[in-house]
Parts: sequence; C-alpha cells; structure tokens
Amino acid sequence: MAIDLTVDIAGIPLKNPVLTAAGPTSRDGETLAEAARGGVGGLVAKTISVKPAEVPRPNMQTLDRGKSQWLLATAMQHQIVHLERIQVRGAYGLLNHELWSDKHYQKWLDYEYPRAKETGLALIASMGYTPDELKKLAPLVQKAGVDGIEFSTHYIETDPKVFNDVAKTLKESVDIPIFAKMSPHVKDLTVFTKAVDRYVDGFVAINTLGPCLHIDIETGRPLLGGPGGVGWLSGPAIKPLAIRAVADIARGTTKPVIGVGGVSTGADAIEFFMVGASAVQVCTAAILEGQSVYGRIVTEIAEFLDSHGHTSTEDVHGIALKHLPSETLRIESLPPTVNEEACSGCGLCSKSCIYSAIAVNAKTTKAQVNSELCYGCGVCVSICPHRALSFETSG
Repeated sequence: MAIDLTVDIAGIPLKNPVLTAAGPTSRDGETLAEAARGGVGGLVAKTISVKPAEVPRPNMQTLDRGKSQWLLATAMQHQIVHLERIQVRGAYGLLNHELWSDKHYQKWLDYEYPRAKETGLALIASMGYTPDELKKLAPLVQKAGVDGIEFSTHYIETDPKVFNDVAKTLKESVDIPIFAKMSPHVKDLTVFTKAVDRYVDGFVAINTLGPCLHIDIETGRPLLGGPGGVGWLSGPAIKPLAIRAVADIARGTTKPVIGVGGVSTGADAIEFFMVGASAVQVCTAAILEGQSVYGRIVTEIAEFLDSHGHTSTEDVHGIALKHLPSETLRIESLPPTVNEEACSGCGLCSKSCIYSAIAVNAKTTKAQVNSELCYGCGVCVSICPHRALSFETSG
C-alpha cells in the first residue's frame, strides 16, 4: 500500500509532516540543512528578535544528572537485574534556559535563511516578541524568502488583548502565512484561539513549561546557569499537556494546528494527528538522538499507517476528538476484561494493582480480575504490554 506523507499547511507544502522546532537544533542554516539530510519534511528556524540573546551557560540539562549515576551504582551494589529501566540518558525530559537566537537578525537575513532554503524544503521563520519588534522584522524576513512566520508568545503577557495585538500587527506586515505558537501557561487556550483566529493562518502548540528547577544531589547545585538556576521543561514529560492543548485548539478553529512537545516516536506523532494536528515539530528528541531522528519518526509514522490500513495522515486526522467526553464517563467501578489469548501471564498488572484486584492464575497462567476488589482505575489496562486488558465500553 502506497503511503502519501505529503501535507499542506496553510498553503505551505511539506515533504512529510515532521518539522524541526525553533531551538538549538535549528540554530543556523547549516543545522537546518543537516536536519533536511536527516529526513525532516519542513524547516522551522530558531526564533529571532531585534537584539541577539545573551544566553546563560550551562543552558541545557537532562533530568537525571547526579541521580542516575547514584541509582545505577546502587542497583549494581544490590544486584538489581533490570538496570535497563534506569534512565541514564534522561530521555523523559530536558530542562533548558534557551532564549531566542544569539545571532543578529541581519545574519539570518543574509546567510542563515538563504542557506536553509538551499535544501528545497519549506522554511518557516520564528520571531518575537512585541508588536513593534515584529513590525520591524517581519517585512525583512519575508523579503529573505521564507515561506511562513511563526510568532512566539513565550514572553507575552497572558492577556488575550496583547496576544491579539501581536497577531494583528504581524498579519498587517506580511502576506505570507503566519502561525501563533501557543504558551502552555494560559488558563484557557480556547479564549486565545478565538482572540487571534481571524489574523493567523494556523497554530503551533505548545511551548516549553516552567520555570522549573533541578538540583544535582551530588553537589547541591542547580544544573542551569541562569538566574535562580531555573529552566523550562521539554520532552516526553510535557506531551500529555501538549496533546490536550492541540485538542482544545483544534476544536476551536478550522485552521491547521502543528503539535510540538515530547514527539520522539512515530506513535507520538500519530497521537497528535488524532487530536487534530496536521504536522508535528521535534526538538528534544533531536538534541538527545541527533538529526537522524526525523527520518526515524517519519518511517514509524508510515509503518503505523500501513499496518492499520491507512494511506495518509489525513485518515487519522482528528479521529480522537469525537471520543472526548463532555461529561464524566462514569463513576461506578467497571472491571477490565481479560483476553486470555493475548495475555502472557507476565504479572505486570498484578504488580501495579494497588487494590490487589488482579493476579495471575497459577493454573491457567493468565491474569484474573476480582471484580469485588477492582476499583476500575485503569492502571492495569494502561500497563499491559500485550493489550490483553481492556474495558468493555469507553462511553
């Protein structure tokens, strides 16, 4: 079955639905060219502003410095066998004190954007932050040949009126598609979506979450070099928040939404597509794995679509939105059912059940649920590696 991964975002054609995100892995034209070689379908450049950023150092750290080394040593001392479950790499999240680009915008206009355009991929510039700054930069960036502009709201007040003014100014300054990158810190994304919907051609969600603090337990010091040692969280740890944000925005607009936040596998991308995203951006995974990560994610997207009888991402676009209940699904206990053919008797469900309601039957070596003890919490269903547990109805 032929899989078509090309997508169109507000008139911008993408080779596939995986883009770079504004950050360290899109910091200049050469890095963007490397991402293109790694299989990305479109380019989003690092955010620029009227003045270069003065970035504190160190400015990026995984979430396990000090802890993982101690845990690994302790596990070896006590001969704990499942050492692979200790995340030495810190892949569940990254803290950063990244700012916008530390290069002058003129360097981007003269060299970085043109270098990125040499790849033949669509290029979206990222800009910030105030109406005056965008009014100055936007026409220059458009003249440099970019295909669209993403404007960051990371340092904008959580006020819909200010957000509206920024979007309006940018829309009046250029005639290429513009995208609003939404902050996870606003209380009601639907309000902000409505505030700018008439001015933008699409949305990006979400930005990093914070400020957060992480301490190295071997030194007692913070791991980042900015004021207070704080940083902003990215990676798989924020994906559920990003998924919810995309769903909220998608239900409030007909404009395309680009999902970003914790995409490290094809399955992550599919999840974003199912709640209404038309494409995804990747940053943390590219920092930890390298620029070839884009191609791997694209391959995994294609494999999922093919294995489920789909020919494009449009086949799964938004299909989860109809299943999101407007009210509580249920309050009564509903024990899961066991598919004995799928059950391997691994016992993970039993270990995770705090209600002692499920165990592996010694005779059948299959999971068995005690309906009187079961609270219907769903942990066993989510943890089963073989999908042998399920609820009969999901509403």
